[in-house]
Amino acid sequence: MLEAIQIAVAEVNAAGGAAGRPFELFAEDDQTKPDAAVLAIKKLVEINRIEAVVGIWPSSVQLATLPITNAANIPSFNVCGAPELETLDDKDLVFQFYASNKVIGRVFAELAKKRGFKNPAVLAYNNATMVAQAENFRSTWEAGGGTIADYIVYEPNQTSYRTELDRALSKNPDILVLSSYTPDVTILLKEWYQSGSECKLISPGWSITQAVADALGPEVSAQATTISNVPASSSEAYKAFHEAFVKRTGREPEMFATAAYDMVIALALAVELAGATAKGTEITAKLREATNAPGLKVSTFAEGVAAIKKGEKIDYEGASSPLEFGEAGQTTPAFGVFGFEDNKLTLQEVM
Repeated sequence: MLEAIQIAVAEVNAAGGAAGRPFELFAEDDQTKPDAAVLAIKKLVEINRIEAVVGIWPSSVQLATLPITNAANIPSFNVCGAPELETLDDKDLVFQFYASNKVIGRVFAELAKKRGFKNPAVLAYNNATMVAQAENFRSTWEAGGGTIADYIVYEPNQTSYRTELDRALSKNPDILVLSSYTPDVTILLKEWYQSGSECKLISPGWSITQAVADALGPEVSAQATTISNVPASSSEAYKAFHEAFVKRTGREPEMFATAAYDMVIALALAVELAGATAKGTEITAKLREATNAPGLKVSTFAEGVAAIKKGEKIDYEGASSPLEFGEAGQTTPAFGVFGFEDNKLTLQEVM
């Protein structure tokens, strides 16, 4: 994500900066931990005097830093899924470049129904983000006339989840819906395999990863489906970013890096619209004007600036998604459905 942000900052500055102002980048490692994030954001706000934050990944970090950045009138852009961000941000300063977990829960239910499952059991990690995902799976499933075999919220940081797993499997589910993270899902999958169950598995893409498949082997991974947001790979913005990222890193960009790139470009276009002296809410008040339809579709910062100077309305079509932000600063990129073929993560369809 940081490398993607650096690419975007360089593009903005090469085009003359936002409203004539070059971007200066300060980077701190939040360690994906709330306590470390609070210390990092205090340094950035109080010492570096930053005017915007981009690149936040876990919801716990965004939730911990939001009171500080909102109090300082500083925009904060993330790839978090916590639904409570839509209500906790009362200043319109926080924008999500990844789908909310309540949307992800609905997509899980739609896919399970599409694939013919009848009797799902839900296992959810006990925090607000994962429970919201599980609750929205359940509500969508039941609204469609289905019933849940079992619904279990489990406590984190356990060495075994066999009690919870055995309870779920005793109801003979045809699929386990796992609202989980990698450490706990790895234990769950090991114990599921040891149980001899033949049901299938579905999880967020950030939990059952290629690394998990490598550790557990094809007999486990072949039964798993994962769902993640995927970049807008057919967009002109993605094609240009992809080329720049591969050239810089030698790697393929994934969704989080792609979204981080878009954060900088969208911010810069909003600053261009708001003016060189604009701060905080003055900038975010222009963000939807820069990214939402209707408007002339643009795929780079330079294209957007040229159109703005001509007096045209613009619609930045991002590398991660079309970036159509709702009233609560939320957007919904496309979802990729992945399986494991010969133990390799493979895209099966896009929803």
